[in-house]
Amino acid sequence: MSVTTPRGFRAAGVAAGLKSTGAKDVALVVNDGPSHSSASVFTSNRCLANPVLWSQEVVKDGTVRAVVLNSGGANCYTGPEGFATTHAVAERVATHLGIGAIDVVVCSTGLIGLANDRRQVLAGVDRAYDALGTAAAGGGPDAAQAIMTTDSVPKQVVVESAGWSVGGMAKGAGMLAPQLATMLVVLTTDAVASAADLDTALRAATRVSFDRLDSDGCMSTNDTVTVLASGASGITPSLPDLTDALTHACTDLAMQLLADAEGADHEIAITVVGAATEDDAVEVARSIARSNLFKAAVFGNDPNWGRVLASIGTTQAAFDPADLDVAMNGIWVCRHSAPAADPGTVDLKPREVTVTVDLKAGQARATVWTNDLTHAYVHENSAYSS
Repeated sequence: MSVTTPRGFRAAGVAAGLKSTGAKDVALVVNDGPSHSSASVFTSNRCLANPVLWSQEVVKDGTVRAVVLNSGGANCYTGPEGFATTHAVAERVATHLGIGAIDVVVCSTGLIGLANDRRQVLAGVDRAYDALGTAAAGGGPDAAQAIMTTDSVPKQVVVESAGWSVGGMAKGAGMLAPQLATMLVVLTTDAVASAADLDTALRAATRVSFDRLDSDGCMSTNDTVTVLASGASGITPSLPDLTDALTHACTDLAMQLLADAEGADHEIAITVVGAATEDDAVEVARSIARSNLFKAAVFGNDPNWGRVLASIGTTQAAFDPADLDVAMNGIWVCRHSAPAADPGTVDLKPREVTVTVDLKAGQARATVWTNDLTHAYVHENSAYSS
């Protein structure tokens, strides 16, 4: 159940010394083909890490043969030497594989402003290459562990289809906000697919999965989602089938990210129905998801629906402020913008919480996922650099 489940892929995860704990911190995923088509999406943050700047150029021709990732340092705002380190890492992978560096995506995650020790990273690349194909399960689980930062568990997924499959791994536990979330994701498939179809399918998949995950309203500088297609199955799925499989994989990984959100006690699904447009539904749901007052209320098991209405009112969506309905965990505590069922009947102690808002302005709907605001989240993020 990893990136090496689809045929044509090898992976490895090793320790290079970037983490003070001695844990694995360098991962390598290699596409052995026969084809090497690829697509990627990146953070929309204008402040970009060196690996993103490099990888944005790599993916332009739709060909990627390997992805190398490190945790323990984001290599963001580390000056010209930081970009030179990214380039050197790609060159080292390329030398081992006998390919061009321009076909190597590089990803980094960790603290911004921390210069990764180039010798350590390069030595980690050497170890990862030596480990390719020798580890259990093709090295996929080791690779998933090597990209973890504040994650408590590795995130992996496999989606099986008719003779072909999609595998994936992700990291992320904080700064989960669009686009995309503070995450690195590598998806693999042994389907035969063009770069253009992969791009279409991946963007459709991330739009309704990672881009709807809004844990704390903070956007990262390093977010990368890359899909690699080996074509080793010999099967060419239809674009709808490819999109469905990638959407399934991305949604599964997004829910794993949400479940591991830093310090969270509740996972909250906010569904807006009756919207005039899908964009309106997303805007309203995201406004609620980013309300610290609402998130703190959920942490305290307080079904304070007034904070939901207050968040709706900050948006430009179409609705009648005097005719809004709100349900929490299936109980309609607000009807026609007035008190309805007794909020005391809403049990918010379970980890999973649902909020439904009916705007009564159309037929569109959307769901955004978030989590509560806890003491543990504040504590962990107050000491992240120490």
